[in-house]
Amino acid sequence: MTHNILLQFPGQGAQAVGMGSALAASHTVAKDVFDEVNEALGEDLFAIMRDGPDDEIRLTRNAQPALFATSMAAAAVLAAESGKPLTQIANYVAGHSLGEYAALAVAGSIGISDGARLLRLRGDAMQSAVAVGEGAMAAVLGADEDKVDEILAAASGSGLVQLANDNAPGQIVISGSAGAVDAAITIAKDMGIRKVIKLPVSAPFHCDLMAPAAEAMREALANVEMNDAAVPVICNVTAAGETKADQLRDNLVAQVTGRVRWRESLVGLGKSGVTHFVELGTGKVLSGLVKRTLSDVTAVNLDNADDLDSVLSAL
Repeated sequence: MTHNILLQFPGQGAQAVGMGSALAASHTVAKDVFDEVNEALGEDLFAIMRDGPDDEIRLTRNAQPALFATSMAAAAVLAAESGKPLTQIANYVAGHSLGEYAALAVAGSIGISDGARLLRLRGDAMQSAVAVGEGAMAAVLGADEDKVDEILAAASGSGLVQLANDNAPGQIVISGSAGAVDAAITIAKDMGIRKVIKLPVSAPFHCDLMAPAAEAMREALANVEMNDAAVPVICNVTAAGETKADQLRDNLVAQVTGRVRWRESLVGLGKSGVTHFVELGTGKVLSGLVKRTLSDVTAVNLDNADDLDSVLSAL
């Protein structure tokens, strides 16, 4: 293996009408993945991915399995085109929030059908955990973790609000009750924080308000067969590599209410000697976070067949 390689898989927010359709048109192995996901869910999710409408693909219950399906399709194409199993290509795998399910599937820990069904359940459970309008999320740009902690402490009198995603230096997402998030936005602006943006999400992900969803996932995951991972999975809640099935399962449960420690994960991977970051699935959000966090590394993404040459040459 010439490089130290991370395969990374995007999370919610990357979904878009048309996702996966170019891969399905160019590669039978990609179409096979979409067929398997459709069969697992008992409906034609791929038709919504391909044709929309936009508000259908944005629904959490559709977005989560759809993003997983596109990542798995891209992974199947990369394996076919490189002529190697991805567990021989990757030193590590990681996924942002729901992307961790794709990382686990590529590492051989869960199957595609189980992953799709779990994410449909996860989407439904997260959506129903908090009534629409009662929760919110916001991106805080240009502040470090300590400054955000200060803002959250000041806003906590208005309700629950927590640090949800530590994505990259100066890019942090907060989550909680709508009133407390609004209070945090006001406090951040008063402190002179460069930019604070309320996010167009349907629920407050990765905070303690998601506890009912975490419980639903604990029950569901207890009934799914999971194997030890063939390569270390850098888990969101620990920012560390795990391979044992029981630990991976526990981390998926903790992840629902826990912080996505993405910046820490990238820094740790850089220190471990990872030089090439390959994003598989819709968009290139994670490639952007790599470039914001690390220098002197290569970040490429495989979203459609046009991306194949740059990805294969990076490997």
